[in-house]
Amino acid sequence: MDTLSDLSVLVTGGSRGLGLLLARQCVERRCDVTIAARDEEELDRAVGLLRRRARDTEVTGRVCDVTDRAAVHELVENTAAAQRGLDVVIANAGNIQVGPAEESGTEAFRSAMETMFFGALHTAMESLPQLRESPAGGRLGLIGSVGGLLPVPHLVPYSCAKSAVAALAEGLRAEQAEHGVSVTAVHPGLMRTGSHRQVELSGDEGKEFAWFATLAGLPGLSMDALEAAERIIRALEHRRTRVVLTPAAQLGAKAYGVAPTLVTRTNELVARMMPGPEASGREGRSRWQSAVSALNDRAAKRLNQMGA
Repeated sequence: MDTLSDLSVLVTGGSRGLGLLLARQCVERRCDVTIAARDEEELDRAVGLLRRRARDTEVTGRVCDVTDRAAVHELVENTAAAQRGLDVVIANAGNIQVGPAEESGTEAFRSAMETMFFGALHTAMESLPQLRESPAGGRLGLIGSVGGLLPVPHLVPYSCAKSAVAALAEGLRAEQAEHGVSVTAVHPGLMRTGSHRQVELSGDEGKEFAWFATLAGLPGLSMDALEAAERIIRALEHRRTRVVLTPAAQLGAKAYGVAPTLVTRTNELVARMMPGPEASGREGRSRWQSAVSALNDRAAKRLNQMGA
């Protein structure tokens, strides 16, 4: 089967940004969809947005902290019971830490690993028994990042967690193939999801926010989030092993695989141009930076990134 139409779907981190768009793609394919997130108010808004697009399908929101395996177990069991099984699970929950690694501190690394790696691990481990029972053949999507294939200065905690997700996805795919479950590793580059509104900052917070928000919204470098979500869902439909989104991300990942020393030395130069650890007093983006990243600001409003 090369379609997700009419299947049962669970999306963690589904209340905003990319997760919300992934859930929307599944709703439009007439799937019964459950989205999970920690913030109940945000989750309720997202369910309302999705139900406007639903046609004879169920959309459910469930509060869940994916760092808690017992909570994820309950999420999966309740979703499978309500939706008569699970066919597709997408582990998308995440956070982004922006700033020098030393300033971010070990807690930022722990937070990144707990949410992105252990969150994906808990979701995968609790879902696999249900996915193996799927008549359609279970599909598991783990959302990584090009940052997990190519370490990025001032995003080191994020890169560490996403590299672990990459290894988990491809290792599980090899092990689960005999059980009829496909695992797809998804590695997006920069996307206009409005995620700059949710980043955790350290060091010179004003400058750190400015560079990240600008690049994440820069046309030509960043990707339209709706297009990204559509390509991810198609990759799951066709049971692809790995999908890397955006030309820049594909180029960077290939370059790092072929010439890691050269790329690392290039990153040294990039790091020297990044903000220093001391606060400069700057707040937010300049006028030109706001102008070039306007598309991302609009995405933040559409994709539930800015509250009511």
